[in-house]
Amino acid sequence: MSAVLDHPAGHAPGHDHAHDHEHARPHGWRRWLFATNHKDIGTLYLLFSFTMLMVGGVLALLIRAELFRPGLQFVNPELFNQFTTMHGLIMVFGAIMPAFVGFANWMIPLQIGASDMAFARMNNLSFWLLIPSAIMFVGSFFVPGGATAAGWTLYAPLTLQMGPAMDMTIFAMHLFGASSIMGAINIIVTVLNMRAPGMTLMKMPMFSWTWLITAYLLIAVIPVLAGAITMTLTDRHFGTSFFNPAGGGDPVMYQHIFWFFGHPEVYIMILPAFGMISQIVPAFARKRLFGYTSMVYATASIAILSMIVWAHHMFTTGMPVTGQLFFMYATMLIAVPTGVKVFNWVATMWRGSMTFETPMLWAVGFIFVFVIGGFTGVIPAMAPIDIQLQDTYYIVAHFHYVLVAGSLFAMFAAVYYWGPKWTGVMYSEARGRFHFWGSIITFNITFFPMHFLGLAGMPRRYADYPMQFADFNAIVSVGALGFGLMQVYFFFFVVLPMMRGKGEPAPQRPWEGAEGLEWEVPSPAPWHTFETPPKLDASATRVIG
Repeated sequence: MSAVLDHPAGHAPGHDHAHDHEHARPHGWRRWLFATNHKDIGTLYLLFSFTMLMVGGVLALLIRAELFRPGLQFVNPELFNQFTTMHGLIMVFGAIMPAFVGFANWMIPLQIGASDMAFARMNNLSFWLLIPSAIMFVGSFFVPGGATAAGWTLYAPLTLQMGPAMDMTIFAMHLFGASSIMGAINIIVTVLNMRAPGMTLMKMPMFSWTWLITAYLLIAVIPVLAGAITMTLTDRHFGTSFFNPAGGGDPVMYQHIFWFFGHPEVYIMILPAFGMISQIVPAFARKRLFGYTSMVYATASIAILSMIVWAHHMFTTGMPVTGQLFFMYATMLIAVPTGVKVFNWVATMWRGSMTFETPMLWAVGFIFVFVIGGFTGVIPAMAPIDIQLQDTYYIVAHFHYVLVAGSLFAMFAAVYYWGPKWTGVMYSEARGRFHFWGSIITFNITFFPMHFLGLAGMPRRYADYPMQFADFNAIVSVGALGFGLMQVYFFFFVVLPMMRGKGEPAPQRPWEGAEGLEWEVPSPAPWHTFETPPKLDASATRVIG
């Protein structure tokens, strides 16, 4: 499947004079502080998100250290709830979402034949907004009263009782939201206006498609979150009573507003992962993606349906039976387009000439654990069962199977898949396989027993528990430590050597079955690519001149 290029070796198509401009590239700290190149900004996003992943991971390990045995070991219940709250917020807003924006910055211009993102300076601003917001998140631990302990959902009336850290958290989330909206606008305009001639929407790579739909979701729901936390702020300081029952407010209204954002947010964190897997599976099955058109429609269907299922998080709030039935059926309906995706991936692999290099291992691992997460989600979708399982460790297990296994595993697959194109060197296959097997085994040791803890009735966000839950909690804590150490190993023994250029030089097309414009430029990808739009073949996956 290798393409024959009409341009000299070592030059990007449409970019024969790229290296004439290399002298214009800023160096040192100016290159990063004033970055407008989509590759540099993508790198900044990815490094920032990994840093926040480590911060959130440390908080997770502190939680698991406390829960290793019954009784209070290290922290009091208030500090424990601060850890759980900030772990969730940092992982969602600091790690997963910025990482996907980093992948979008790196790959979308390369995939659609654009020279850069549409709004380069706004791109720079959207990244640098993350730094003060992350500082406020982490710094909230050090103000009087400590960090907010209202849960990552920031439910009223708890939020009305917190100290100054609550205000810092609200401001930090506003900055994260502004960054996300700017990133989404940039992606939409880039995809719609800057595709190479001949690349119609229905010829775009799936990763670009899933991000286009995700960007619309972000613009739709981030302002809803901004409204909810601003109403919380005015309740705290300006005498309003949106959520304060003492003034005639309704705390359940906050839940409705939050989850109208919160459930599409789950799909914001998984749709780009679907796009990544839809690129990687065909490359290693050496077949075209089965049902490309149905994949596009399934992605759009998931985005639309995600807006009408929010109250399945609220079955225990006294919702009328009619409402419970509607949200129960809507939740089951969203399983259909998700099932279409899984079917298409399996059908792509069926009778393909498959090999299992590290990116494919992660992709297959993603499908395996994501399907488990999907099945465990069907169970609490049933309102009568959810009333038993709500706020137990079963729910913790379910959403970690979807988000840790889903989002994170897909991103690892993408790093191994596109990393050689970014850095110009191949990763160590042995180290990549060790990272994969170590991660998937310790992940399942960590989160699978949580299903049984939840079914047995152990509530989440409790710093202590009775003796009958002790054995499974000890296993979970040991697994969590192992999973965390595997990610440290990944950074020091896989990522750093690639960033330093230590390894086998990567060929232009390191994967035999890979298709797409990103494989038509040299490895590493030049700082400037596609300054003049490439000429595409009929499939819009190869350059013909």
